[in-house]
Amino acid sequence: MPDHGFEQSTSGVYLLFAHEAYYPTPGQEINTSLVAAATLLHLRVRQPDGTRIHERLTRGRRPGEIVPLATLTHELDGGRLWPQVGDWQAVTADLLQLIHDHACDALGLGLSPIARALVCTGSHSEVRAYDPTTECEQVFGPADRIEVLVEIGRQLARAEAGRPLGPGDILPPGGDTAGEEIFYLPHPQ
Repeated sequence: MPDHGFEQSTSGVYLLFAHEAYYPTPGQEINTSLVAAATLLHLRVRQPDGTRIHERLTRGRRPGEIVPLATLTHELDGGRLWPQVGDWQAVTADLLQLIHDHACDALGLGLSPIARALVCTGSHSEVRAYDPTTECEQVFGPADRIEVLVEIGRQLARAEAGRPLGPGDILPPGGDTAGEEIFYLPHPQ
């Protein structure tokens, strides 16, 4: 894959999104994927939607930050502002197709149902699980979500080991963002 130098411009930010499970090998379920934010600028991702999502995803983030799609949804007023930014469903479908076609680097994850639910909810949400054998309910919250993201960060560090995830063929600098300013809730520092 070409090296366009976008790792620096996007501060090494990553997008984490859940999707329908697929099985690259027997018994290996992949239900969540992690890509470099610059992958949103790929030539085969719906534009200008990918560029707009990239702009919102990377603005003010720390290097190495993993941003679940649910976090971005929260920042976009609980999803109310998605229509002004872009079609996230089409963009994530395009990203998943790139992953299947090996047209970008990605970290495929087979998260447990609880871990997947935690990254698919907001950072302050709770996930409740009922165990019918014990008739007990267990509550998983923000601290558990952070633990899941930390573990994903560890897996990312092992996967990258000397070479960051590459975005594939991306738009040249100055890609179309349609010049619109969309206000969103800032992410917590």
